[in-house]
Amino acid sequence: MTKPTATVRELIREQYSALTQSERKFASSLLENYPSAGLASITIVAANAGVSTPTVARMVQKLGFKGYPQFHQALLKELQAQVSGPTQRRANWATEAPEGHLLNRFSHAVTENLAQTFSNIDSGQFDEVVRLLANTEGRLYVVGGRITRALADYAFTHFQAIRQRVTTMTSSAATWPHYVLDMVEGDTLLLFDVRRYETNLQRLAELAAERGVKIILITDQWASPIASVAQYSFNCWVEIPSAWDSNIATMMLLEAMIAATQEESWSETRDRYERLDELFDMTRLFRKFS
Repeated sequence: MTKPTATVRELIREQYSALTQSERKFASSLLENYPSAGLASITIVAANAGVSTPTVARMVQKLGFKGYPQFHQALLKELQAQVSGPTQRRANWATEAPEGHLLNRFSHAVTENLAQTFSNIDSGQFDEVVRLLANTEGRLYVVGGRITRALADYAFTHFQAIRQRVTTMTSSAATWPHYVLDMVEGDTLLLFDVRRYETNLQRLAELAAERGVKIILITDQWASPIASVAQYSFNCWVEIPSAWDSNIATMMLLEAMIAATQEESWSETRDRYERLDELFDMTRLFRKFS
């Protein structure tokens, strides 16, 4: 039985090896313009993908849906979830919330988010990203959006201590061309984007990708459109009983990346930590306890 929380995108990834060549053609067409490419009638969707209607019907059933109408409704629900604002999110939770204290419901939701997030992370991809984050041959740029800017700042503070050549991009999109000007092939862009997805971040990612910059995207379970140009994409589950989404799973993933990157380059990082402590002692910014 398919997980009820799985998105159509995730189902395609899980079942991809079982799809025929024509079914994979439809899947690719859908993922290129997801989820809107699947919101028309089955005949139109098939024609747009260049496949037959029976091909679409067979793939839909392989994904675990009874038929195309159920598949269509699942995509429509994902689209509505992506564009919903705080008021609608709160209304959904208020309507569907189980009985019990908010603390218990909140704790359960966060625990589920963490489990879903980490069960869907490919360890091989995670290790590749860690090696990329530790590689100082290229510069590491870090940027976030309206809500995720705090995560980007947190990431920058740690990576700047771990390695050389780290740049945090300002919150003003008007300044981003100045950063893109210096981006070259071999650089890395660590980017955070969650619903509602920001068009300025997408354009930044496209410009960086055109210059050969490798993009690491950390997004939510519905996936930012930036996933189409990112070399590496991580989905974090974010829904909680609130008008706002949670960054707890996102922060946990980020901290795992920070810890793994530190270990990947520990000999160099240890030296940086020691020299950084000496500088802090010289500035007397922090109290020392004997």
